[in-house]
Amino acid sequence: QVQLVESGGGLVQAGGSLRLSCAASGRTFRTDAMGWFRQAPGKEREFVVAISWSGARTYYADSVKGRFTISRDNAKNTVYLQMNSLKPEDTAVYFCAGGRGYYSEYVARSMAEYDYWGQGTQVTVSS
Repeated sequence: QVQLVESGGGLVQAGGSLRLSCAASGRTFRTDAMGWFRQAPGKEREFVVAISWSGARTYYADSVKGRFTISRDNAKNTVYLQMNSLKPEDTAVYFCAGGRGYYSEYVARSMAEYDYWGQGTQVTVSS
């Protein structure tokens, strides 16, 4: 199976940028759909963005559209989340997830469609 490790989180002022990475070990996720979710204190985990295993299709939550960009480098077994124009409302633990068995253009948008998860990385945006 695949193990995922997120990195790149930290503290940033509103309007700033961060780049998160999700690196895999144990097995390639080259043909897996991938996505990012986030969870703020006291709130349920919510969908952020997903990318098909081909990299050709993406889907963004309305709250981050135009500010966040997902990308993947299957040769490096790594998925990225570039976050620009960050807002205090973006403060959360960000989780990377992978899903198996989907065709090349499929974007998985719900938690139930993912098979494995990383441990999360904290993103804090100050006013």
